[in-house]
Amino acid sequence: MASSQSKPKPSWRTHSWNPFKSKKSQEQDQPDNVEETSPTLPINAVYYPNWRVYKGLPPSSLNLRYITHVFYAFAWVRNQGHLFFSDEHADTEIDINGDGSVKGCLNDLKSLKKRYPNIKTILSVGGGGEGSVPFPAVTCNGIVRSSFAQSARQMVDAFGFDGIDIDWEHPSDPKQGQHYVQLLAALRKELPAPKYLLTSALPAGEWALNNIDLGKASTLLDLINLMTYDFSGPWTNLCGHHAQLYSPKYPHNDAASVSCTSAVAYAKSKGVFARKILLGVPAYGRSFLGANKVGDCFTGHGGEEGTFEYLSLPRPGAVVNFDKDAGAVYCVGGDGGFVTYDDARTVQMKAQFALKEGLGGLFFWTGTGDTQDSTSLVETSYRSLYPQDSNREQ
Repeated sequence: MASSQSKPKPSWRTHSWNPFKSKKSQEQDQPDNVEETSPTLPINAVYYPNWRVYKGLPPSSLNLRYITHVFYAFAWVRNQGHLFFSDEHADTEIDINGDGSVKGCLNDLKSLKKRYPNIKTILSVGGGGEGSVPFPAVTCNGIVRSSFAQSARQMVDAFGFDGIDIDWEHPSDPKQGQHYVQLLAALRKELPAPKYLLTSALPAGEWALNNIDLGKASTLLDLINLMTYDFSGPWTNLCGHHAQLYSPKYPHNDAASVSCTSAVAYAKSKGVFARKILLGVPAYGRSFLGANKVGDCFTGHGGEEGTFEYLSLPRPGAVVNFDKDAGAVYCVGGDGGFVTYDDARTVQMKAQFALKEGLGGLFFWTGTGDTQDSTSLVETSYRSLYPQDSNREQ
């Protein structure tokens, strides 16, 4: 995703959305770039994953007073370029309020726009695992790219979204990177600015970003959601901060050299406008059992797939530590071992960094992993980005 390395898999119940019937590629004329049409800044965004409704957290559970944009995750794509809902029951059928008044997360989200008319909603396509598997086949053919773009336009218009977010994890070579940019061009033509938003979630690692012409992609996109988290996890040999703001002077492994600041610097060096970058913040922590500090070996992972949501951190019996130099928090003890995460202090640091660097703002994966009290990450971010609204009612 705009997501972690591994996310829960939505149900395979699907609902196909047929695109306009056109076989002629419409990519011959390049769309206008959007350098001067970026959304009003700063942005405080969250991703809403549709499977969270099964835990009693529909879109209406989000703390929308402090949110400017909601990314709805996920729609998927078939090899012919047709978009479809990843879980029809969650998306269009489940009884949200228990009284039959609102059916499905999509209708819940649409109804919220009546109460919060300034919020922008964007449909995210892809995600980790199966969600990104079709992208190489879909994007290598111009006709199929056009079909994808036309299908996206229909879905956006039918459900009242303000745009599309592409979460392809990840183009694996320069040829796929070229096809990714061509897909963005097809989408931009069907979803012209400023009427529609076109965004994309991209990883923080140079190993993936160097396959993409970021400068060209940036001219087509309104926003790039930089996934500045999951720097360390089960795939690394030693434990470490998974979303540190700053890189250490002496990193203990290659993963530890990556940080929010290094990812932003790399994107800017490749021609991405700072105001188009949203800094990603995880509303979850990563667990390393048997470890007590950064750089330790570990024996396994606690929680669900090695993670604990922020609303359940710190773990009972754990001691919280604030690493100001790294811009990271971790707790040690309890059932999580060493758990690396963000709290209100580090989010405030990241929001201040975003303002100082002229970034577009912050986004959170996910909005449902946050608390709704004084420790809220989303609210802390909003109040840091919008200090003039510091007296906003709870």
